[in-house]
Amino acid sequence: MNSRQFCGAKANFWGLVLVTLLMLNGSASAQRRIVPRKHMPLDSIRLSDPFILADSITHMYYMTGTGGLLWKSKDLQYWDGPFVVTHTDSSSWMGPHPMIWAAEIHYYKGKYYYFATFTNAKKVIGHFNGNALVRRACHILVSDDPEGPYKPVPSGDSVYLPANLSTLDATFWVDKLGDPWMIYCHEWVQNNNGTVDKIRLKPDLSGTVGQPTTLFKASESPWSREKINGKIQANRVTDGPYVFRTQTGRLGIIWTSWVYNVYTQGVAYSKSGKLSGPWKQQVKPVTPPNYGHGMLFKTLNGQTLMAVHSHKDVNGHYIRIPHLFSVDMTGDSLVVKGQYRFK
Repeated sequence: MNSRQFCGAKANFWGLVLVTLLMLNGSASAQRRIVPRKHMPLDSIRLSDPFILADSITHMYYMTGTGGLLWKSKDLQYWDGPFVVTHTDSSSWMGPHPMIWAAEIHYYKGKYYYFATFTNAKKVIGHFNGNALVRRACHILVSDDPEGPYKPVPSGDSVYLPANLSTLDATFWVDKLGDPWMIYCHEWVQNNNGTVDKIRLKPDLSGTVGQPTTLFKASESPWSREKINGKIQANRVTDGPYVFRTQTGRLGIIWTSWVYNVYTQGVAYSKSGKLSGPWKQQVKPVTPPNYGHGMLFKTLNGQTLMAVHSHKDVNGHYIRIPHLFSVDMTGDSLVVKGQYRFK
């Protein structure tokens, strides 16, 4: 599968997500039709881009991702959900029924912040290579409770990133100086060579400061691959960045692309130890093939785990299942040990 084929398949997948979200979020009566289930095994949940918050205040785990819904668990193995937790502003650029991708929940200064990609398929911001680009952008919601509801930040900016950019997969990072940052992807369908970018956030996360800058491009990857017009080259997709530090203090970013038709996750490290880089891509992927869009978290018992999803095509439909991997970050590099086994 080349990048054009992947784009079409991904569009098919997100089309199905849109139908689901319209059913879930279209009205109060539709929301009442959601019947959360109890004690669901993790591998029975269908979820893209899983993100897990281990909340030391409530002593619970909260998992979200693409779709804008929430699951909760006491032990990571069995989950209750899904629950509707987002209340967006229908009069904003998002419109009444935005698609929600790659949601993350971060606890920061006494509040819970919901970083996500919102898409309004009815707004076109331009065209590239003959394709219409719909309004897609990273944005932040906030709540006093991890279970929501998550609403626009009071007195916050109406947009966090330039309206003419197609951006996605925002994550959160606070540097050693205490400055908060949004890290995200500028999508390859607009620039033909996806990037991982950063922009500084206001101290209360109500907006951004200054202009975005690029950390690295998809073409810098030595491990990703695609074939275009018979030529093999680095894949153009950047997906799912997540920033971390090893216990030795080394700064890294895990991010995902493709090796032909296989979803794959790599890692880059900052030569300076600062977010500004420069960033050095590692030669080999950091996880096994067909796992990606990872994030790292510490369990309530202090163990470091990675949440990812697997990715497969079943009769033309993409099925994505969340998984947990054990990792070792005690040295100078992130080492993925294998799939986490529940006791």
